[in-house]
Amino acid sequence: MKYLSFLTTILIIYFTVSCTKDKKLVNTFPEEKKKQIEALPFTALDLTDMNAFKPVSKNWNIVGDVVANRTKKQAFSASEGTGVLLNTPQKETKEHLFTSFEHGDIELEFDVMMPLQSNSGIYFQGRYEIQLFDSWGIENLKHSDIGGIYQRWNNDAEKGKEGYEGHPPKLNAAKAPGLWQHFNILFRAPRFDDAGNKIKNAQFEKVILNGMLLHENIEVFGPTRSSAFNDEKAMGPLMIQGDHGAVAFKNMKYKLYESKAIGIKSTSLKTYDNPNEITVIKTIDSFNKISEIKTDSISPMMRVDRNGRNILTYSGALSIPDSGDYLFEMKVNGGTFLIINNDTIINLNNLFRSDTTAFKKVALKKGDVSYKLLYNKPFPWYRGFDLYVEGPNMQRYSIQKTSLDDLRKQKPIKEITLEVKDQPITQRSFIIHKGEKRTHCISVGLTEHLNYTLDLATGSLLQVWNGAFLRTTQMWHSRGQHQTGEPIGFTIASHGDLDFAYLENKNDEWPKHLNEDLSFKSLGYEFDDKQIPKFSFKINDAEISNILIASKDEKRGLNRIISINSQTPIWHKIAGGSSIKALPNNTYIINNESYYIDFSGNKNLKPLIRHSHGKDELLVKIPKGESTINYDIIW
Repeated sequence: MKYLSFLTTILIIYFTVSCTKDKKLVNTFPEEKKKQIEALPFTALDLTDMNAFKPVSKNWNIVGDVVANRTKKQAFSASEGTGVLLNTPQKETKEHLFTSFEHGDIELEFDVMMPLQSNSGIYFQGRYEIQLFDSWGIENLKHSDIGGIYQRWNNDAEKGKEGYEGHPPKLNAAKAPGLWQHFNILFRAPRFDDAGNKIKNAQFEKVILNGMLLHENIEVFGPTRSSAFNDEKAMGPLMIQGDHGAVAFKNMKYKLYESKAIGIKSTSLKTYDNPNEITVIKTIDSFNKISEIKTDSISPMMRVDRNGRNILTYSGALSIPDSGDYLFEMKVNGGTFLIINNDTIINLNNLFRSDTTAFKKVALKKGDVSYKLLYNKPFPWYRGFDLYVEGPNMQRYSIQKTSLDDLRKQKPIKEITLEVKDQPITQRSFIIHKGEKRTHCISVGLTEHLNYTLDLATGSLLQVWNGAFLRTTQMWHSRGQHQTGEPIGFTIASHGDLDFAYLENKNDEWPKHLNEDLSFKSLGYEFDDKQIPKFSFKINDAEISNILIASKDEKRGLNRIISINSQTPIWHKIAGGSSIKALPNNTYIINNESYYIDFSGNKNLKPLIRHSHGKDELLVKIPKGESTINYDIIW
């Protein structure tokens, strides 16, 4: 898409709007019709065989799938196939596993499964350990719990004081043994001068488990205990501990980073007045130019007065460090666009808020490329601009000298949260569920620090989580623009479809939405003497009520009690996922969200697993008349 004249005519590519004052807010743009690429791809660690690793003993194998015994210590059962890396140490065979490649700075993602009471660890550069452990339900966390940065060790120290510099995780984000758990870890290698002297320590920039931040910017002053090497180097292999306990991995992938950035060269910055608050810029010459300067940085947030109405244009050259794919990411309060080599890369030339993000991947060659950037701040209360880029061996970073995130850190918004104390809490709000905003939701926090959300428009259970309750900043700060409540903790999302439906037979398609054949009426909710809510509703002629309480026999779980009075049989969709497997005792594992359903309290009912539209569904048929079912959701 060619850009003909930046200084005289700015073409409106995606919008046809007059150049008059227009305060209509745009929430979407044409690029959203196609799913945007939001990150450059990772390099997958090939788990079809063991070639990605150095030769090792027989405790390490590639298998197709694993299931852990929930009641037996360190017990796995495995099936043939590929895609899962499994360690089952024995007395004679329990060696550590090393990758064939070495790394410096690395971002690593993987899924890990810890069976009951198992213990392992992953060592960056073979030296700095992130602990892997069955820490389900542990309250007093140590460096030896899952996600902890393991301690260093001094054999010469006084007995009992050999360990030092360990870092426990900020919180316990561990799932139950036998469930897949997701790690994202960004590690910075130590730095050395030309003489080989260390000038900067290794650092875990972030450690995230199941979506929860466990560590941020933690320096490691030397190798941790049981490392493969006692020295420190700029490069080293990943090492997985093989001698402590059984462990399984899948979906292992990484990005290697170097100290690279895009240079800003020969750039002219022009500032224009926008007193008429025009939101769509067609012709820049129609605006009064206030100033023009030379600059070596892009920092529009520092160039525009907080109460001003201005347009900034940057034009110059970007110095590209390596040939390859680059991903640009922009968001703005106001309007913006970016042009590189006369091609429009991103167009947000209208009135946007910063919750709308545009991405564009573009192939660039090493060397200088021309660029043009426009930022429009049409109103005093509109302020915000971000421009990020990711490239070959280059971590995503803000091109700006001062980003919107930097300004937010300088003046952070004090979070508003709801905390459960001596009785349960209920709170109505919007909720984001799997990327979709649900507008008729209620969240409940129990005194056992177990929480859940129901969609009152359909009666469906949307999500469960444990720990702290609800962040309400987006509801109650300033004007509460987004009106969304946010769970404080990692959530386990339910399928989000209707929980109940009438099917002619077990093969009928599950309805996605209410329709003329399936009516819904909320009957409200009431509280018992312990302030536990019961939610009631009607689907056609069936009256249904829901109560959720803490499970009695689990460290972390909710017991869902459903009462039904129906003149005809009705079906209940218990769960949906990429894979659902039956375990002993009427228990099921749901793998896309990785949680358990324990249906063992219903002797006369047996759920069925069926495959539909590429996913598995766990359904149960409830007979007509009055019935009560209950099951545990365990995570």
